Amino acid sequence: MATKPPSAVNAAPPDSLEKVAYALVEEIPTQEMNDRNRLGYCLWIWLREGKGSLRQAIVNAGTRSEMTTDEITSIITKRMTEKGISPPTPRA
Repeated sequence: MATKPPSAVNAAPPDSLEKVAYALVEEIPTQEMNDRNRLGYCLWIWLREGKGSLRQAIVNAGTRSEMTTDEITSIITKRMTEKGISPPTPRA
């Protein structure tokens, strides 16, 4: 039996929407790294699809943090403003 090496991973460009989403939540304190990864993923989906509100995306991530949902929302909103990212247009 032969073991093959894993497939190569192509990293996303630094200016891609997914990299931006994960960078926005990079410094939010969470219990585990996967909590931050889920938050970044839910933020990326929200930025891409525009369904619901930012607060709903944060709640859906189920992030375990000592910060409240409102504090996390405030931090992400502030960072979006600093980076010149406008919220997505809501879709039905």
